[in-house]
Amino acid sequence: MTVLSEVSQVAAGPADGRGCVAELHQIRARALAGPGEEATAAQYARGKLTARERIGLLLDTGSFREVGQLRRHRASGFGLEGRRPYTDGVVTGWGTVEGRRVFVYAHDFRIFGGALGEAHAAKIHKVMDMALAAGAPLVSLNDGAGARIQEGVSALAGYGGIFQRNTRASGVIPQISVMLGPCAGGAAYSPALTDFVFMVRDTSQMFITGPDVVRAVTGEEITHNGLGGADVHAETSGVCHFAYDDEETCLAEVRYLLSLLPQNNRADPPRVQCTDPPGRRCERLAALVPADGSRPYDMAEVIAEIVDDGEVLEVHERWAGNIICALARLDGQAVGVVASQPKALAGVLDIEASEKAARFVQMCDAFNIPLVTLVDVPGFLPGVGQEHGGIIRHGAKLLYAYCNATVPRISLVLRKAYGGAYIVMDSQSIGADLTYAWPANEIAVMGAEGAAGVIFRRRIAAAPDPAAARARMVKEYKAELMHPYYAAERGLVDDVIDPAETREVLIASLAMLRTKHADPPSRKHGNPPQ
Repeated sequence: MTVLSEVSQVAAGPADGRGCVAELHQIRARALAGPGEEATAAQYARGKLTARERIGLLLDTGSFREVGQLRRHRASGFGLEGRRPYTDGVVTGWGTVEGRRVFVYAHDFRIFGGALGEAHAAKIHKVMDMALAAGAPLVSLNDGAGARIQEGVSALAGYGGIFQRNTRASGVIPQISVMLGPCAGGAAYSPALTDFVFMVRDTSQMFITGPDVVRAVTGEEITHNGLGGADVHAETSGVCHFAYDDEETCLAEVRYLLSLLPQNNRADPPRVQCTDPPGRRCERLAALVPADGSRPYDMAEVIAEIVDDGEVLEVHERWAGNIICALARLDGQAVGVVASQPKALAGVLDIEASEKAARFVQMCDAFNIPLVTLVDVPGFLPGVGQEHGGIIRHGAKLLYAYCNATVPRISLVLRKAYGGAYIVMDSQSIGADLTYAWPANEIAVMGAEGAAGVIFRRRIAAAPDPAAARARMVKEYKAELMHPYYAAERGLVDDVIDPAETREVLIASLAMLRTKHADPPSRKHGNPPQ
């Protein structure tokens, strides 16, 4: 019996309001019971939770308000006759995370494998429109098998509507995609359009064409996880920002990320009460960073020493490890940290590092998150592969992102900043509001060894002892053009600070810049390098 026929029977019965309400509650309970215990057991056997269990972990307890519970598809034929389950395979609605409104949709893999059809897509379109109108974050819990083949082109058109809404919402509200199962074909483009992508190892995969198609076309043998698993996208492709071992941890980290983001582009990120003293001296920094510019160290430890309580959420932690992009707090205020990582490729900038940092800078600027850039960069990575791969074009992406950013921007040179990489890493010349340096900094076109070899090549070659002459010229170049106060004397560094005072200086600077207002030029949009 359908819900409509049941409702008709109730309406035709005795005019007892309480009885009608009780019976209607029973009808709703039956309608929302889901596909049954067998389908749920199969979901658990795959190591996955149900859609409603996932929503329960994401949102504050009891806060979820569902919309479209009784929606069903209207398709017929091709095996869909008599199979019209309620929700149509996606649960949509809104709730709160730490008391702040969040919209969510979750594919129910137990119904048609979570495949998207016309009614399914319409529900997603509605909740996306609601999120944009309300100015609140949107989280998608993805666990679907792509377009519903039985519904043909109507299903494909549903994806087009999702992509259009992803694009309209970009930079307006935070969009987070959580991959908790398969995501194949055109469906994978929606997560790629969002701000952050989370994945769970072993149970989630993303790819345009699956292993069977790859085998048929190229002859390559590969597993689902080997082609598009969480580790592949976290380490190799850069599609995934965060990867976790289980759904519970993954969804807890989504909640934490939301706590660092504003509701929309018109709001500031939420401030929290800070128990870490703003004036705390960071005496460990001098020991963490070797004075010798050729010695590596872990910039992640430097960041943890500076920020509130050492708490850092690193974005794309395992991709392009020569640069760090992280969200943290300074005196309770959310900040985006971009930092060279000397322990990976000596902290040089390359194609992947430039892309990673550029997208992060754009995200922070879109959502009013101040930027702190920690610089210890020897330059761009040289090599035929980098040049042919478009390092000029990709490096320009980071340059464009910084130049376009209007949020408060502070840069700090820890040791060295050479060549074009110095300019690109938010130097004062491209618009940093404040630029600081530690006393042992070296800001120059290139390292002293290389510079002396170019400038004094003939004198070195003609000297009786070329090695001694070269050492003398290197020392002379350092003394004249690379001493720690050279850039400060020319106004390219606002102050040379004691490393132990770094936290205090950054917090005071951010407090001063809190009311910064910058009007971008009047234009439809820029044309960033691709």
